[in-house]
Amino acid sequence: MSDAREAPALEPEDEARAGFYGLVAQLFYSAPDSGVLAQILDARVFDGSDEGSLAQRWRDLAARSKTAFPALLESEHTELFIGTGRAEVTPYLTHYLGQKSLDNPLVQLRKQLAEWGLARRERATEPEDHVSAVCETMRLAIAMQQRPLADQKLFFDRFLYPGAVPFFAAVVASPKADFYRLLRRL
Repeated sequence: MSDAREAPALEPEDEARAGFYGLVAQLFYSAPDSGVLAQILDARVFDGSDEGSLAQRWRDLAARSKTAFPALLESEHTELFIGTGRAEVTPYLTHYLGQKSLDNPLVQLRKQLAEWGLARRERATEPEDHVSAVCETMRLAIAMQQRPLADQKLFFDRFLYPGAVPFFAAVVASPKADFYRLLRRL
């Protein structure tokens, strides 16, 4: 007999948000392979047809995924976010935050993660402020820990949004971005 309790089922909106954060985390951690591209193509289409809507942007990503070659996506990911010597675009969100105070944003992020019972794996080489790690934390807060919406919003406002806006601007500005430019629109 186990003391573990099942978490209540997620509302469809929360499930969709968690899935979205999980996909973004996966796509920025490594280039999508044929399996991930197939998942994008097989995903349920969002409602809406307005130009610029989330539904339209998703359809644009799905259309691009149909013609994408995993080897080229791997090359694009490497050139953009890993590079030889220095990446074209750094995926570490605190890089984009000016020192507005004496508080180190990475230290504050680590403190928040510890309060939520989360920590970097012992053998992990990436700092916690990698865009993928921050998006994965949002996914965990929604789907696994089912944190209150106010906690999710506070984390988003404090640790994701301020760095993500200039990060995605850097992605769009890079002449090496093609597939990843579409992700910015999402």
